Amino acid sequence: MKFNEKLIELRKTKGLSQEELGNELGVSRQTVSKWELGQSYPDFQKLVILSDFFNISLDKLIKDIDLDDVRENNSDNEKVSKMYEDFQTVKTALNYLLNFFAFIGVVGILAIIALILI
Repeated sequence: MKFNEKLIELRKTKGLSQEELGNELGVSRQTVSKWELGQSYPDFQKLVILSDFFNISLDKLIKDIDLDDVRENNSDNEKVSKMYEDFQTVKTALNYLLNFFAFIGVVGILAIIALILI
């Protein structure tokens, strides 16, 4: 049985909703949902807390985790983070450029007004 399937089973056995489990672990319902859908995996600290909460060994909790899936999800998360950082860099550069052109425009208008008044 895969980790996400185990988590669903353990949560339902305790009669908890995703939100209730999230509250117990200090994470959002959406995070629990992602774990149960196999879209992401808990970090080591959360795995230990899950293990204690469900009174199950770490070995039994994670034994069937597909390490390739974990690596792929982590790689995807890193790519998204890098894309976001790149986007922020471009956004900052564009803001500087727009401010520069606005400044040049104001200076140009002032120069034209000065020429007219002379």
